[in-house]
Amino acid sequence: MDALARALRCSEAFWRSVSGPQEQRLLNGMSYGMMGSMALGILASRYMKIPYGRYASSAFGPPIPAKVAWVLQEAPAFLVPLWLILGSDGARLSFWPNRLLLALFGIHYGYRAFIFPFLIRGGKPTPAITFLLAFIFCTYNGYLQGRSLSNYAEYSSDWPSVLRFVLGFSGWLSGLLINVHSDNILRNLRKPGETGYKIPRGGMFEYVTGANYFGEILEWCGFALASWTLESTAFAVSTFLILGRRAQMHHEWYHKKFKDYPRSRKIVIPCIY
Repeated sequence: MDALARALRCSEAFWRSVSGPQEQRLLNGMSYGMMGSMALGILASRYMKIPYGRYASSAFGPPIPAKVAWVLQEAPAFLVPLWLILGSDGARLSFWPNRLLLALFGIHYGYRAFIFPFLIRGGKPTPAITFLLAFIFCTYNGYLQGRSLSNYAEYSSDWPSVLRFVLGFSGWLSGLLINVHSDNILRNLRKPGETGYKIPRGGMFEYVTGANYFGEILEWCGFALASWTLESTAFAVSTFLILGRRAQMHHEWYHKKFKDYPRSRKIVIPCIY
C-alpha cells in the first residue's frame, strides 16, 4: 500500500507539472489528429481489406484469442482515466458534472473490457494488427477523454439539468441499451453446435444492418452533446466514421450472402443511411 501511495504521489506531481495551456493545445491537436487519421483510414479501406472479423486473414499477423484480445485492447480506455482520477491533480474532479461524465465513459468501457468478452460464444481470433490498432486507439482516447474531463472541461453547477446534457444523456443511455441488446441478439443467432452465418432478427436489426454499431454511434454522439468538448466530439466523429464503414461492409456482405436479405434495411442509421 505504501508503494502504491508513493506511485500515486509521483503520478500527481507529474500531471501537475504538465498541466496548463501547452497540454490543452496538445489535447486539441490530438482531437483533430484522431478525426483526421480515422478519415484517412476509412479512405484507405476502400482500396484494401480491413483486418477485422470475417474479413481478416493470417496476413495481418498471428491470431489472438477473442476474449483475450477484447479485454486487453479495451481495458486502457477504462484504466487510463482511472489512473488520471487517482493519480493526478484533477483540477475539475471536485465538480460533480465532470465526475458524472467520466462515469458515463467508464461504464461503457467497464462493460466492454470486463463483461462483454466473457459473454462471447466462440468468437473469431483477432489478428495482431487489429488488436494493436484497437489498443493504441483505446489508450489514446482514454487519455484524451480522461484528461479533458478531469482537468480542463468546465461546467456550471446546474449542467446536468441543462437541456443539452439531458438530451445527450438520453442519447448515451439509449445507445448503450441498443448496443447491449444488439450484441445479445448476435450472440444467440446460432444454437450450440451450429456453424455458419444467419440473418439477425429483432430489435434495431429490423431497421439497420449495423444495429450494434448504430447503438454505439448514438451513445457517443449523446456523450459528445452532454460533454460539449472538442475531445468528445472528435470521439463521436471517429466512432461514426469507423463503425459506419464496418456497417457498410457488413451490409454489402449480407446482400451477397443471402438472397432473401431484407431490402428495406438501411446500413446503420434508421430511415437515412
